[in-house]
Amino acid sequence: MAKNDNMLAILWMLNSGVKITAKQIAEKLEINIRTVYRYIDALCASGVPIISDTGHNGGYSLLNNFIRVPLFFDIEEQTALLHAAIFAKEAGYPFNEALNNATSKLKMYSNQEQKSMLNRHLVGFEVISRIGDPSIKPVLVELEQAVANECSVEIEYRTGREEQPKHRVIDPYGMVYWNNKWYTVAFCHLRNEIRSFRAERIVRIMRIQMMFKRPEAFSAREFFIKNLLPDLEGKEGLISLIIGGRSEALDDLCLHWFLGHHLKERTSNQAVFLLEEKSIHTYVPYFLLPYGKSIQIIQPLSLKKKLIVVASELMEYYQD
Repeated sequence: MAKNDNMLAILWMLNSGVKITAKQIAEKLEINIRTVYRYIDALCASGVPIISDTGHNGGYSLLNNFIRVPLFFDIEEQTALLHAAIFAKEAGYPFNEALNNATSKLKMYSNQEQKSMLNRHLVGFEVISRIGDPSIKPVLVELEQAVANECSVEIEYRTGREEQPKHRVIDPYGMVYWNNKWYTVAFCHLRNEIRSFRAERIVRIMRIQMMFKRPEAFSAREFFIKNLLPDLEGKEGLISLIIGGRSEALDDLCLHWFLGHHLKERTSNQAVFLLEEKSIHTYVPYFLLPYGKSIQIIQPLSLKKKLIVVASELMEYYQD
């Protein structure tokens, strides 16, 4: 490790509350004991109150309550960070190596009691996500760098409707992880507007010598959600979708990413949603199809007819 890393590591060890000898520090960091003495002297010179006790039970320790900065976490904060790291890895976080290094340091510089408690909190904590495409990692790394440095990128992008990718220049304003997929919200020079792009559909990405300025207070999350789930409050021509059925199925429907956003009322045996007519007949039949006989469409009757058409087309497709 570099000098600064070693000195920080020594501070972590001293902050554990247990006396530690120069020999123990040298063995743990795999450095010469004389180097440990130099680092200790440098820390003392910089104002760190290190106490040195000689004799059989001697060693180095810190003056009580010296370090109280956010860098040093209590056991609940350490547990939360390690749990969050598990979620990040399962989400396909592109900087896994740095994340592993950070969590390793967090564990390494905890005392034995803290390590034991952390292990108890981690041993039964698991997160399972869909298996992602590993080829997406370089794309995510480039996008993150572009967002951070406000640097435009050239991409070859394939939409869901087109086989051949199209060349675009975009200004990535942010990245969003939603429903097990990564997106970037960016200004598209081709369309001259802010749009969302699915990272897995970016066939090629390259930074270019062009900078941009992200709009002040812009939120990629808010833009993404607003486009995905527009606010229909006060809009005319909305239709009530009333669905009955088993309680478990209705609970699941009310938590659906789309239907849950438009939920207006839930009783013991019904759920009422308020939607645009186009959405009811275009998207909702496909949302409801997997629920089979566990739900019943009460109204509108036109949705029943649409669902019959969709099911019939599916049946004909597999009969051919």
